[in-house]
Amino acid sequence: MVAYELSVVQMRVGPDKADNLERAEHLVREAARGAELVVLPELFNTSYQVDDWPSVAEPVPDGPTCGWLSRLARSLGIHLAGGSVAELHEGRVYNTATLWGPDGQLLLAHRKVHLFDVDVPGELTFSESSFMAAGDSVSVVQTALGGIGLAVCFDVRFPELFRCMALRGAELVVLPAAFNTTTGPAHWEVTLRCRAVENGLYLAACSPAPDPEVDYPAWGHSMVVDPWATVLATTERDESVVRAVFERERLVQVRQALGLLRARRPEVYAEWGRVRTGTPG
Repeated sequence: MVAYELSVVQMRVGPDKADNLERAEHLVREAARGAELVVLPELFNTSYQVDDWPSVAEPVPDGPTCGWLSRLARSLGIHLAGGSVAELHEGRVYNTATLWGPDGQLLLAHRKVHLFDVDVPGELTFSESSFMAAGDSVSVVQTALGGIGLAVCFDVRFPELFRCMALRGAELVVLPAAFNTTTGPAHWEVTLRCRAVENGLYLAACSPAPDPEVDYPAWGHSMVVDPWATVLATTERDESVVRAVFERERLVQVRQALGLLRARRPEVYAEWGRVRTGTPG
């Protein structure tokens, strides 16, 4: 049986990049005690409270934050999912998640595919596409820990992306995220559990804890879900480390019992997938 411990770091993320990196290093070192994989939250080095994104964005993998992630993974001998950072590439800013190996090498980078553009009347309006560009790839890599996929926050609302990751060999999907207090109570846990059970995989979702200097109301409640949609570990909104165990035997048992990936009928879906959907009248 292949099993390993993973730790999800729900850290407070403020407006100062240097302070965020210092806090993250302290918590990652704590989380790495006994863990082979440590996960950081979305935009863990800047938060969403940024006036000039190009000024704080960095190259991936050659920027200073990525260099810091590489050195930290190597020094601790762990796999490190570096949350996400604002990536500057050819004049555009992307919300990019990274995964680093125990030797400090970049294993995978994922640019957030689905940008958070919502308008909940009287509660929340947000337009991520006004300051970031969208990625266009399904991101999975085979590692010493097994198949790991990366997605970022709003990506979790799109089942197609997670099904593609499962079909490409993902056994665990790491999701740095920053759900808010409007959608979080209603949709966070149920969406995570759906994506896990639909695809027979583990899901490690890492949110920031709310910070008093940041207006964006982070929901927190980081959690790890298994392929049966069981919440293995979670927390509330305070800064904390969430620990759980990945067991491949459990993944195999659930996939064999439910057979969801085997029972697919892609020849039926293909025709309907060509139908363009519009706004209901």
